[in-house]
This record gives sequence, structure tokens and C-alpha cells, in this order.
Amino acid sequence: MKFLIENKEKYTVVTLKGEKLDATISPDVKAVFVEQVPANSRNLIFDLSESRYCDSSGLSAILVGNRLCSEANGLFVLAGVPEHTQKLIKISQLDSVFTSLPTVEEAVDSIFMAEVEKELGAE
Repeated sequence: MKFLIENKEKYTVVTLKGEKLDATISPDVKAVFVEQVPANSRNLIFDLSESRYCDSSGLSAILVGNRLCSEANGLFVLAGVPEHTQKLIKISQLDSVFTSLPTVEEAVDSIFMAEVEKELGAE
């Protein structure tokens, strides 16, 4: 299994089950994002805590997830990003684009806060 997908009421957690987010798996990551965002939740947490490596095609897949959630008026959060991937994100100047938090639990809290803010803004 390449991914563990957990659908919750307000969000979906996609956990990458592997050490590499590269050209061999990035098309599958994009497909999961395209499938999950409209079908299950506008809010997505991409858990990278089990990965060790990411290349430009992996960043491209992450950008797709971010765009899909944004278009759905949701939130895309990276969780457990390894140091190598954090450096790549910073070098690529995407650190201001992505929301990245140390743990899935913190990502869940962030999504719930965003949902509360949207509900209060709608009133």
C-alpha cells in the first residue's frame, strides 16, 4: 500500500507509506488528491512523517493538492515534513505557499480553527 487514507468528518488524512516522494509515485499522489478532495473533503492533511526524500515531481504533486483544496475553499496542510523536504520547499520559495506543521494532530487543530473562522465569517 502506497497510502493510508483516513476520511474524517471535516478533513482527510493521506499518509505516504514510503520513504520517497519522487517521480515514481508523484502521479499516484496527484491521483489520490484529485479523487479525495471533491469526493470526501475540501480539507486535506498530507502526512509525510514516514518519508525521507522528495524531489521536484513530489513538490509538483503537493502543489496540486494545495490548489485543489484552495479551489474547494478548503485547507491543505503538510504534516511531519522531513528536514530534506523542508529545505527543498524553502529553496523553491514555496514555504509561504504551504501550511506545514510538525504533527498530524496540529494539522487537525489548524483545520478545525479554519472551519470555525469560516462559520463565524458566514454569520
